[in-house]
Amino acid sequence: MDIFGRYAPFIQDFIYRNNWESLRAIQAAAGEAIFNTDENVLLSASTASGKTEAAFFPILTLFSEDMPRTVGAIYIGPLKALINDQFSRLNELCDEADIPVWHWHGDVAQSHKNKMLKKPSGILQITPESLEAMLMRKHALIPKLFGDLRFIVIDEVHSLMRGDRGGQTLCLIERLSKLAGVVPRRIGLSATIGDLEATGEFLASGTGRGTVIPRIQAKGSKWRLSMEHFYISQQNPDEEQEAEGALPVLDEKTDTAPQNADAGMGYIFEHTRGKKCLVFVNSREECEAVTTTLRSYCEANHEADRFMIHHGNLSAAYRETAEAAMKDDDVFKTTVTTATLELGIDIGRLERAFQIDAPFTVSSFLQRMGRTGRRDLPPEMWFVIREDMPEPRSMLPETVPWTLLQGIALVQVYLEERWVEPPRLDRLPYSLLYHQTMSTLASCGELTPPQLAARVLTLKYFHRITQDDFRILLRHLIENDHIQRTDEGGLIVGLAGERIINSFRFYAVFQENEEYTVRWDSQELGTIVSPPPVGEKVAIAGHVWVVEEVDHKRHLVYVSQIKGKVPAYFGDCAGDINTKILLRMRQVLSEDKKYPYLMKNAVIRLEQARQSARNSGVVSEPLVCLGGDMWCLFPWLGSYAFLAMERFLKLRCGERLGLRGMDSSRPYFIQFTMKVSPNEFFRILAEEAQKEFDPLELVYKGEVPLFEKYDEFLPAELIRKGFAYGVLDIDGMKERVMEWHIMFNERNNQ
Repeated sequence: MDIFGRYAPFIQDFIYRNNWESLRAIQAAAGEAIFNTDENVLLSASTASGKTEAAFFPILTLFSEDMPRTVGAIYIGPLKALINDQFSRLNELCDEADIPVWHWHGDVAQSHKNKMLKKPSGILQITPESLEAMLMRKHALIPKLFGDLRFIVIDEVHSLMRGDRGGQTLCLIERLSKLAGVVPRRIGLSATIGDLEATGEFLASGTGRGTVIPRIQAKGSKWRLSMEHFYISQQNPDEEQEAEGALPVLDEKTDTAPQNADAGMGYIFEHTRGKKCLVFVNSREECEAVTTTLRSYCEANHEADRFMIHHGNLSAAYRETAEAAMKDDDVFKTTVTTATLELGIDIGRLERAFQIDAPFTVSSFLQRMGRTGRRDLPPEMWFVIREDMPEPRSMLPETVPWTLLQGIALVQVYLEERWVEPPRLDRLPYSLLYHQTMSTLASCGELTPPQLAARVLTLKYFHRITQDDFRILLRHLIENDHIQRTDEGGLIVGLAGERIINSFRFYAVFQENEEYTVRWDSQELGTIVSPPPVGEKVAIAGHVWVVEEVDHKRHLVYVSQIKGKVPAYFGDCAGDINTKILLRMRQVLSEDKKYPYLMKNAVIRLEQARQSARNSGVVSEPLVCLGGDMWCLFPWLGSYAFLAMERFLKLRCGERLGLRGMDSSRPYFIQFTMKVSPNEFFRILAEEAQKEFDPLELVYKGEVPLFEKYDEFLPAELIRKGFAYGVLDIDGMKERVMEWHIMFNERNNQ
């Protein structure tokens, strides 16, 4: 029998009511895998391809034939907005079959949650953080709530593959399954997965099952894509001409610009008028600034405010107002947003997405463009690339339009190879280890050290963590009263630990946006979020500063002023750029290829950059002299290999090279002075790279690099070890050094 015929009658009726003429390929493939195997399933298909229905049509059919005695399926979504959206969609589907759908997160009324607790059944939609809270606070109820759990559906699974939140989700699923005595099948959904096999293994971790990954032949689709470049200081152009093959730029009146506004903002203001659009930015701070600027354009032009804002730190009311307006086909407003509207949620007939500057990953680019193009419209994205006008005496690396190159590279690697970033599954997640240790103790009560280790270290995500590491952690937590030893030799949560776990913020393993005040001598410069470690740079008050000291207890950052550029974002966040992108950026500079989506200004700016690159030899020469003994190194490495290169140069090679004044703009270039020739430089690097050395030697003396949320509660030796062995890409760095060595040897032998 075909898959449609296998569906329950109420599913077939739903399909008829919605005038679907046939099942999509992903739905047929999912039905085959879920009905006819007992394996986990990974469904990867383009945005708006019907993945959610593909998973739930067969699940609900199986439920209608044999109704679970408890909650039968958990749907884990990364965002409240996504859960709210799917809740209404699933409710319509499940109403006729009398299968309850529950949603559970911080904005859901307690009365709704209480009904589920009294009569656990149907489908529960929940965030990882709310599931954590449930395991901690409703520990004794877990068997009653989930004793007949059969499926766990993880939406946007790719978004959980790059940091502690994905590890937390896996740990929660394992803990819940052990408590409830069940082994539910896992179903992962995503539109942007770089390595299907690795993701399938991640999904199946600890289940004893394999993962079925249906191969869906994607239909070719047309994109409407443009990329334009602006200098922040230039005036709003009276008229923009279109480049061949790119999107037309509408011939509308030039708007009045508010004082000190930049041309890129005027371009967005002009081309969102009368349309429903999204404007994506790369940080919460930028989201606030861009919204304020665009609203000032409305004021300067005596127009009603038509810009809304959406990011994770806004109240539920603000977010839901923006979401509702986006879904209303009669409201033509534009929402400025971070990644919070990047995932899953159907936000109606969007006409256009804008991206200010380049995102950091191909995955983000695809997700963001995929917000448009629903309901038979082509996906449409306009990149707005902005940079400061280079000073007349700027040195070479500061005249390269890095963001423009990055935007082109992201588009090209996907168009040419369908490449998306692979998952990072080889970390040493000590911060998450602290979190799951405290959560397990809080939920279980007193445990002996072996009992605690048996519950925590057996979680598959901690496969790289040794018993010795765990002992070091426990001793440290006992010394600092996060854990207390009882008279009987058991372990319970200590007084300091109680203060941590009793905060609602404990449930999340990602950094909250807590603000730190930045001080220069006695002067207050402003506030920043998640300060970088000592030695890193920040931009505030129109200048660049180096961090001298971070006082985490008082939320103060002490800085001193320097020259230079601020590096790209760093950590398990969007700013983690892959080496593949840097290499394609180099190719963009070296090739003569024309990209049909580049608009007039971007074409001119790229040609200038290519001419400059040819004159300076920056593409063929990794090391370029800037004059005298000042040099610039272009490693073309991703964030983590670049970071390893910086430290390798300074800590392993610095003395032999006579290196001074090193200044990085991560992950693009490193400037310094040195006392050796280029040949000696590459010879010394190769000699040092070939020596065996402990990765811990690339951690600065006395440095405790805090990046993850709970690092501050860890012993310093574990923080350093996690950074050296789990963050720094030393293999990638060494590979590049040896490539240079071979290249220079070949040249010298010719």
